[in-house]
Amino acid sequence: MDLTLALAGLGVGIVVGLTGMGGGALMTPILVLVFGVPPVAAVSSDLAASAVMKPFGGWVHARRGTVNWRLVGWLCLGSVPSAFLGVLVLRLLGDDASVQHTIKVALGVALLLAAGGLLLKAWVSRRQRGDAPPQPITVRPLPTILLGVGGGLIVGLTSVGSGSLIIVALLALYPKLRANDLVGTDLVQAVPLVLSAALGHAFFGDLQLDLTAAVLLGSIPGVLIGARISSRAPGGIVRTALVIVLLASALKLLDVPTLTVGLATGTAVLIAAGLAIARRARTPREAAELAAPAGRTDEDKVPV
Repeated sequence: MDLTLALAGLGVGIVVGLTGMGGGALMTPILVLVFGVPPVAAVSSDLAASAVMKPFGGWVHARRGTVNWRLVGWLCLGSVPSAFLGVLVLRLLGDDASVQHTIKVALGVALLLAAGGLLLKAWVSRRQRGDAPPQPITVRPLPTILLGVGGGLIVGLTSVGSGSLIIVALLALYPKLRANDLVGTDLVQAVPLVLSAALGHAFFGDLQLDLTAAVLLGSIPGVLIGARISSRAPGGIVRTALVIVLLASALKLLDVPTLTVGLATGTAVLIAAGLAIARRARTPREAAELAAPAGRTDEDKVPV
C-alpha cells in the first residue's frame, strides 16, 4: 500500500472535515496529476472514498439540527439515479485516450466552477451571520429535483460537484438558507449521491480496491481531525487555500503551461494576502464605529 497516497488522503480528509467540501475537487486531480492514475480509475476510487468520508460530516450536522430533510429528499430523488446514469455514460464513451482527455477537460471545468462556488459561498457567508435565526423557506420540488439530476450527472462523470457545485445552485434556489443549514443539507444529500456513483463504478469494474483503501487509510482519520479542529481553525484561511489549490489543479488539467499556472497561482496568493491585510486593517475601524453609539451621553439623545 502506498503510504504517500495515504498521506495525500490525510490532507484531503482534513480539508473535508474543516470545510465540508473539497473531497472530489482535490483528491481526483491529485490522483491524476501527482500519482499518474488514469482519470476513470481516479474518479471511481475517489467516489468510493467520499462515500465513506461524507457521513462523518453529515452526522455532525444532523446532530446539530442544521439539515433540511425535505430538501435532502427531493435532491436525492433526482441525484441518485442520475449519478448512476453518469457512470453508465462514462462507460459508453469508452476508455481510449481521447475519452481520458475529455474527462480531464471536464474535471478542469468542474474545478473552475467549484472554485467560483467557494468564492460565492464565502461572499454570502460574510453578508449573512451564521448565528442568525433560521428563515422559513418554501421547498420547490421540481427545480430541486432538476438540480439533483444535473449535479448527480456531473458527479457520476467526474466525481466533482457533490459539495461545491451543488451548494452554489442551492444558494441560488434558496437564498434564505443559513450557511450552516446549507452546508449540512448538502453534506447529507451527498452521501447517497456519491454512494450511487461509487456503486455504479464498482458494478462496471472500474473500482480499484487497493487505491481506494490507500486513500481511506489517510482520509478517515483526516476527516476526524478536521472535524475536531474546525471550530478553532480560521475558516477564511482554509477556504482561500482551497480556492488556490482548485485553481492550480484546474489549469493543469486543462493543459495550461506550467509557467502560466505558476503565475496565476502566485497572483491569486498575492491577492488573497492583500485582501487579508486590508481586512485586518479595517476590523478595528469597524469595531470603533459599532461602539460609537454606545458612547453617547444623555445630551446627545434626541428628546421624545
